[in-house]
Amino acid sequence: MPGQIKRMIDRIIEERTRKSPAFAHTTRTKLMLKGIVPDRYGADSPDDPKTLEQLRTVASELGIAL
Repeated sequence: MPGQIKRMIDRIIEERTRKSPAFAHTTRTKLMLKGIVPDRYGADSPDDPKTLEQLRTVASELGIAL
């Protein structure tokens, strides 16, 4: 199902920005440091199992349930 990575990235950023809008930039940077560039993924991007696992790990570290 294409676009799952994009939805997960959006969910992580959305959950973090509920606390403060300033977290959006910080969260995007954290994802980039983990090797996930949010701008590379769109609604039609193929789902890579390795990237999906990385996103689950990052979400867990941030205390976000996906």
